[in-house]
Amino acid sequence: MKTEASTQDATVPGTASLPQLSHARNPGVPLDMDWVRAAQANTSAIERRVKSLPGRRSVKKEFQAAWLLKAITLIDLTTLSGDDTADRVRRLCAKARQPVRADLLDQLGVGPIHTGAVCVYHDMIETAVAALEGTGIPVAAVSTGFPAGLSPFHLRVAEIGESVKAGAEEIDIVISRRHVLSGNWQALYDEMRSFREACGEAHVKAILATGELETLRNVARASLVCMMAGADFIKTSTGKEPVNATLPVSLVMIRAIRDYHQRTGHRVGYKPAGGISKAKDALVYLSLIKDELGNRWLQPDLFRFGASSLLGDIERQLEHHITGQYSAGYRHAMG
Repeated sequence: MKTEASTQDATVPGTASLPQLSHARNPGVPLDMDWVRAAQANTSAIERRVKSLPGRRSVKKEFQAAWLLKAITLIDLTTLSGDDTADRVRRLCAKARQPVRADLLDQLGVGPIHTGAVCVYHDMIETAVAALEGTGIPVAAVSTGFPAGLSPFHLRVAEIGESVKAGAEEIDIVISRRHVLSGNWQALYDEMRSFREACGEAHVKAILATGELETLRNVARASLVCMMAGADFIKTSTGKEPVNATLPVSLVMIRAIRDYHQRTGHRVGYKPAGGISKAKDALVYLSLIKDELGNRWLQPDLFRFGASSLLGDIERQLEHHITGQYSAGYRHAMG
C-alpha cells in the first residue's frame, strides 16, 4: 500500500452508482471434524503479525482519501438501540444514501457514493426499506434472539422468516456460544444450517461473539463450522460484548476464510463489528484484508464494517484532506 500501483485499486468510481459485484453464494459443505480439530491458533505469532500492521502499512494524501472513500462503501450503517425510533432510522437511511457532503465529493472529484447497507432491529425493517427504496442499498436485520441468542430455537428460526418477509435482504444471526465452549460442533453446524435455510435468498451473516469464545482456537473452529454450514459472512461481534472486533481475532477469521476458499472454492465474506470508530483503524483493517485475501475481498459483497460513528470520523478526515483543517464533529452528524 506504499506505492501508487498498490493503492489505485481502492479508488471509488466517480459514477452515480457503485458497481454491484456478486459471486456464487457459499452453499456449505458437510461437517468435516478432522478439518475442524486440525484448526489451531498460534497466539504469539498472531499478535506479532497484527502489531506490525499500523506501522508498516500506511497511505498518505490522495491515496488515503481514496481508501477512506472505499471504506465508506463497505460500512453497514447501524443503529441497534432500545430507544430507536422511525425518525432516527429515516435519518440514518438518509445518511446512508449520502454519507459524505456533496461539496466534499465535488472537491475530491468523486461522484455520489453510498454505504454498503443499513442494519436495524426487526421492528425497523419496513421503515428502512421504504426510506431506501430505489437506492440499491440493502437492509440488514439482526435476528435469532440478538444479542444473546438464548430465546427458544423455534422462535429464533421464525424471527428470521419474519425479517425476510418484511424486506430484509441480509440477516445477521447470533450463534449459540455454548456450542463452541462445550465443543459441540455438530450442534453448531446443525443450528447454522437451519438458520441458513430459513434465510432463503437473503444472505446470512454469522455473528460469532468472539469476545465470549475464550480462545483464538475456538474462534478459528467456530469460523470453519459456520462456513461449512453455509454462512455467507462471518462476523466478529454483536457490538454488545465487553470485547468486540480486534485485529488478532480478525486475522484468525480471515485466515479461516482463506483456508475455506482454497479447499472448497467458495468465497465467504468478513464483517468486523463493534469498537471500530476511527478512520485510521479502518485503514488498518483494509490493509489486513488486502494482504491476506486480496483485492476481490475489498468489495461490499465480501467485506463490511459494522459501525456508525466510523463514518463521521472518515468524513472529518476527508475534509481535513481538502482544507488542511479539522472540523467540529457536529458538522458530520449521522442524520
